[in-house]
Amino acid sequence: MKVVETERLILRWLTEEDAGFMLQLLNDTGYIQFIGDRGVRTEEEARNFLLNGPIKMYQEHGIGLYLVEMKEDGDLLGICGLIKRDGLEDIDIGFAFLEQFRGQGYAFEAAEAALAYGKDVKKLKRIVAITTKDNESSTKLLEKIGLRFESFVTLPNDTEELKLLSIEF
Repeated sequence: MKVVETERLILRWLTEEDAGFMLQLLNDTGYIQFIGDRGVRTEEEARNFLLNGPIKMYQEHGIGLYLVEMKEDGDLLGICGLIKRDGLEDIDIGFAFLEQFRGQGYAFEAAEAALAYGKDVKKLKRIVAITTKDNESSTKLLEKIGLRFESFVTLPNDTEELKLLSIEF
């Protein structure tokens, strides 16, 4: 299901058929460094990750991470969307892109569209984001779409202190 369309991109619900792409993304060095190693090493594990993560979140909350693809040729670039995360009171915006698609404005375009979707369609009054302390590129992108540093947080079952950014509408 298509959620948002921008000038260059389509954001749509992930499906089980996207397991091959998710396997590639979850094992991208940047994903592992800044988001974490999910231990997904096979397409079957990637399919289970999708079923128990984004697809389950669509069913339970009507939001989730969306697949970002090029409108022109259908290339799969990354994921971006809105997440209901344990340990955060507010809906969280998140994104991850394959290395070859970073630095070309795709993440900004997708994140800006996901933020507008949260505000205008889902009628959210506040959206937050979390990043590792050393993830300067994500912090800069979040600030570019209007989020501001608020505090440091530690999520349940984790020990790493993360930056919490937020925006209110």
